[in-house]
Amino acid sequence: MTDSASQRERRQAEADVVSRYLPPGYTAEPLAVTVDSGNASPSTPDLTSPPEPQDSLSLQGGDIHREIFKIGAKAKLGQRSASFANPTIRTSSTFRPRNHITASEQRAPGGFRRQFVQQQQQRLSTVTTPFSRTFLSFLALYGSFAGEDLAESEEESVATIEDEDETETRPLLGRRKSSRRPVKPGDAGITKSFFTLLKAFIGTGIMFLPKAFNNGGMLFSSITLITVSLLSCLSFHLLLLCRERHGGGYGELGSAIGGSKMRALILGSITLSQIGFVCSGMIFIAENLRSFLNAVSPGPTLIIGTKALIAIQLVMLVPLALIRDISRLGPAALLADIFIFIGLFYIWYYDVSTLATSGIHPSVQLFNPRDFTLTIGSAIFTYEGIGLILPIQSSMAEPSKFPRLLYVVMVIITVIFTSVGALCYATFGDKTRVEIISNYPQTSKLVNSIQFLYSMAILVGTPVQLFPATRIIENKVFGERASGKRSTATKWTKNALRTSLTVLCALISILGASDLDKFVALIGAFACVPLVYIYPAYLHFKGVAQSPLVKAGDIFLCVIGLGAMIYSTAVTISTWIRG
Repeated sequence: MTDSASQRERRQAEADVVSRYLPPGYTAEPLAVTVDSGNASPSTPDLTSPPEPQDSLSLQGGDIHREIFKIGAKAKLGQRSASFANPTIRTSSTFRPRNHITASEQRAPGGFRRQFVQQQQQRLSTVTTPFSRTFLSFLALYGSFAGEDLAESEEESVATIEDEDETETRPLLGRRKSSRRPVKPGDAGITKSFFTLLKAFIGTGIMFLPKAFNNGGMLFSSITLITVSLLSCLSFHLLLLCRERHGGGYGELGSAIGGSKMRALILGSITLSQIGFVCSGMIFIAENLRSFLNAVSPGPTLIIGTKALIAIQLVMLVPLALIRDISRLGPAALLADIFIFIGLFYIWYYDVSTLATSGIHPSVQLFNPRDFTLTIGSAIFTYEGIGLILPIQSSMAEPSKFPRLLYVVMVIITVIFTSVGALCYATFGDKTRVEIISNYPQTSKLVNSIQFLYSMAILVGTPVQLFPATRIIENKVFGERASGKRSTATKWTKNALRTSLTVLCALISILGASDLDKFVALIGAFACVPLVYIYPAYLHFKGVAQSPLVKAGDIFLCVIGLGAMIYSTAVTISTWIRG
């Protein structure tokens, strides 16, 4: 991409100022030559042509002031790339074998090291970082959750790399460090983005759907899931339109359209929803472990309760929460997804075989007038992938194809969600439990194995869910440039904050452990509704919509979302209090 006229004028003005203070006849242009003054022959001067410009590296301390000479050289490149790659065609005076230096250059300080760096230039990129095309690329998206830059500060990351990689592959001159990571162009294809979207939406929330169907009834719950899916698609479409017009992530869109307060509101809702996901996961793990221990213990029922099992999880969660590099949690998160899919396949197999032999449970009803409001919050909770919509689009090589891919994935996951909830409810009826795996034969070693491994996998994957909330709070408290690498006090203060946040999640889980289905419904109604329905419609109304009809649609969606949030939250709390 060519530079604009203003950029070229600014670059030329800078070069004119710098040239006043540089010795004449020296440059950093690719065609410059290096002349050994000791071997030059003064008796045969070339009077027919001006002297060729000499390479600034031939000056004393050439490596140190090289960047100053490059200012003038870049200004002369015009609309060409400002990189300094060796030209293909060389003049006779500069011709020599590639990556070869003269004897005078070898005798210069740092000559051999300079030659080595030049030889490695084609092999090394400007930033030598490993990139995995496997599951770790999905984990990298959590570093930019909701399009925000939530990775550790670049200063800390670069310092760590330099400490660990003291090899000859490092450049001679250090690079300027930034508090934000460099933007890497997307390279993901359709297939990779398809599976990444599936992993973004299919999480622990799917295991709460059978109980949601029990609360709402077969027909009402199915209609609710389909309606939530359609409204979610509409909200995702509005958010993508805002991104197309203004660019940036979710929080940046809020800042560009609604100001700093809107950005703070969006990030606050993201933090609250992620903490809610973590708390519900901790309760789910404790309930499953309790059922597993009761099933495999030879004696009577164990005394240990759900609250104690939640507290025991801190032994593993606190150390995992202190990990700075989220990619190191890749194997744990991958293990969680594997056992989620194993659990799904077993659920489908058992439910279909049971329904084929025994039929639908007699207690199944089409509508449950007592607890149907809990189904709304649980359904919204299940579609928890809005935070990864914008990062996944950015990771694609062809972002324009993302909307159609998103709609295809939404259809698939809606079929999966509806089938899991409907089959389980049809199989167990009013006996359906929140921890659905506990409904299956507890004498089966396969069920016991899935129950335990499923719980452990979700446990070690919990820090991935907590990571966005942790980084948002740290950026708010310490600032984006604060690095624990340079300050021990900052490092341990961050560790204390992460530990406190993990303990806070455990305390909230203990308070909500008595009614997990109501807790999930509350999180979905209060924290997820604004993120999925209210904020996208408001941003589209204020930053994109032009016609009165489109603006009326945005207002309608905002009103529907606000009404659903207030009504579902109030009814869920009221139901919880009544017991």
